[in-house]
Amino acid sequence: MIALLHPRSTKPKNRRFPLSVLSLAAVLEGREEYAIVDGNVDPDPGATLDGLMARSPIELLAVSVMPGPQMAATLPICRTFRTKHPSVPIVWGGYFPSLYPDTALNAGYVDFAVRGQGEDTLLQLIDGLRGERDLTGIQGLSYKDASGAHQHNPARPLRSPDDFPELPHHRLDAAKYILPTFLGSRTAVHQASVGCPYRCNFCGVITAYGSRQKMESPARTERALRGLQREHGIDAVQFYDNNFFLREDHAREQADRLIPLGLRWWTEARIDIVLRYSNDTLRRIQKAGATMIFFGAESGSDWVLEEMNKELKAEQTLELAARLREYNIVPEFSFVVGNPRDPERDVAENIEFVRKIKRINTDAEIILQHYTPTPQREGMYGGIDDRVQFPETPEEWATERWLNFTVRTEPNVPWLAAPTKRRIDDFETVVSSRWPTVQDFHMPRWGRWLLQGLSSWRYRLGVYGLPRELHWAQRLVNLRKPRFESL
Repeated sequence: MIALLHPRSTKPKNRRFPLSVLSLAAVLEGREEYAIVDGNVDPDPGATLDGLMARSPIELLAVSVMPGPQMAATLPICRTFRTKHPSVPIVWGGYFPSLYPDTALNAGYVDFAVRGQGEDTLLQLIDGLRGERDLTGIQGLSYKDASGAHQHNPARPLRSPDDFPELPHHRLDAAKYILPTFLGSRTAVHQASVGCPYRCNFCGVITAYGSRQKMESPARTERALRGLQREHGIDAVQFYDNNFFLREDHAREQADRLIPLGLRWWTEARIDIVLRYSNDTLRRIQKAGATMIFFGAESGSDWVLEEMNKELKAEQTLELAARLREYNIVPEFSFVVGNPRDPERDVAENIEFVRKIKRINTDAEIILQHYTPTPQREGMYGGIDDRVQFPETPEEWATERWLNFTVRTEPNVPWLAAPTKRRIDDFETVVSSRWPTVQDFHMPRWGRWLLQGLSSWRYRLGVYGLPRELHWAQRLVNLRKPRFESL
């Protein structure tokens, strides 16, 4: 048996279909006996793995590992499993081993690390463990040789989702994953592409996949969502793509196929791409159910965007904010604030830029993140390679200091002084109170009135410091803020 482990990564109210292990399950379906163990649903994944082992010996434990909380949840499960079942090999796949393959292999209980797209690599690894092929020829695989040295095989070329079987949703209890959101009462998730063709040098996607993106056909997207609607009555969907839109002809066909389904949806896209689309295409996207689109604006300063290799101008963000207002699509703009070269200037310019966006489109949602670096294939943005020493073991990544770094709450980076960080956080507190996100569908109307009333004078006068009353009010109404933990 092949055991596919998806360690806990979120709170129960936020859990969705574990697309990473479902993609692996799709290629195992009909070929191997396998089981999915999802820590977001299972309160004791380790005990479940022990039970599987007792019924049918596990041949390989394959673990999906994202940086942050999921990586931390992975460690005790894998350590205990190795102690109890030392002969069973363990392979990590996902963003953490793709970004940090040597760090993953430094764990004594990790035998293999899969970098990038994992479906073909997993199948070939299974064959290799059975002596049917040489491990050295498996692209995208990192492992320890007989001497314990780390070996990294060449990267695996990216393949289209159309090349793989459709996801076996029937292997999971859908009722535990299709949950209410601001989009609808029965929200599912889907990913229609993999990778990204751009080379933004602060993002880890390029490290995992290179500057490439493969999209599934609109017909396949429609077929998958129609199946979820027929079998489980979904009325909304969140698309987990790095870029849901690329070619306009593809976007138009996609929209036309989604229109009859009547779904409301959220997705992610590039500002410049959507800005190029015709009015007719945007009308079709609106009619297809687009409710909110996440855009990585990243900065309101052209000098920062140029350093990021974003291939974008700040003026384009303002133009898109105005244009989407006409189509009743909410733009969600994310900013990476605290440029290592001049963090104080960067914070000041981004605060003013956010105010410009709000003057143009008050419905636009704002996410402010502290800038934290991600390993790149060609160095790191901002020239900070020698200013941050990354952990060399998963255990160190799981400490409070590095978990805070990963989720950007308390990054503790040398270029972001405490007063500058406080200014970012205080401004974010004022903005999120003045315009509470529509994604917080649980908030009572009085809670919105309270937050808006307390914050309006601060925003109007530009007084952001020490917003203690807003912290109190946010706790009182249990404000939920949108977060996009981009890589």
